[in-house]
Amino acid sequence: MVQRHFLLVTFPAQGHINPALQFAKRLISLGAHVTFATSDSAYRRMTESSPPPNGLSFASFSDGYDDGVRPEDDPENYLNVLKQNGSKTLTDLIVSSANQGRPFNCLVYTLLLPWAADVARELHVPSALLWIQPAMVLDIYYYYFNGFANVISEGTKDPSCLIQLPGLPLLTSRDLPSFLLASNTHAFALLSFQAQIEALEKETHLRVLVNTFDALVHRLWYNRSHKWRNLHVDCWILGIHSCGS
Repeated sequence: MVQRHFLLVTFPAQGHINPALQFAKRLISLGAHVTFATSDSAYRRMTESSPPPNGLSFASFSDGYDDGVRPEDDPENYLNVLKQNGSKTLTDLIVSSANQGRPFNCLVYTLLLPWAADVARELHVPSALLWIQPAMVLDIYYYYFNGFANVISEGTKDPSCLIQLPGLPLLTSRDLPSFLLASNTHAFALLSFQAQIEALEKETHLRVLVNTFDALVHRLWYNRSHKWRNLHVDCWILGIHSCGS
């Protein structure tokens, strides 16, 4: 039996690395091999305490901030350099692995890396987004960038105001991602989420992996707007060897 080979790409922040590593371990437990790609600085942090488990290899690349990102650094420049260097690394890695007879079966990427899906599409490799936030947040971002920005923005002005979005329970500003609030000072992050939603809409067979359980999101996922009814959703649950869709 041919071993499945996954390329897992993660944004070099601890909140992205930890769930990505857990997902990698799940894949390995099912007999797959995982190549974990992230920045040089993140790779050093990950491997300084313990060796990687069998079935996991690493492919690191410079994000231009090899000593880590400092508070005074320009986040937009950082994301641009990460995209430039990361896209080249992924392209070279996918091509070289295919030439060696060990092609990747799927590229999985975390938030803030929509360019990873572009690389996979250009090289005809299936891709999936590993959504590391609550499933409902994906819906909220989708609606914000698809005609409901004013509804959501108006709802944030009054904490008691109810926000109604298709297929979701009534929300208040406390239920929204902080990047959608008027107090948000990280404009670059909102632009990154917009790019993420736009990247998903390019896919003809959209795959999103979410860490959740059916009882929590079943109605949310199956009562979405028409555009999202073509969404192919794979749900994975840490510590439980079952998968819903």
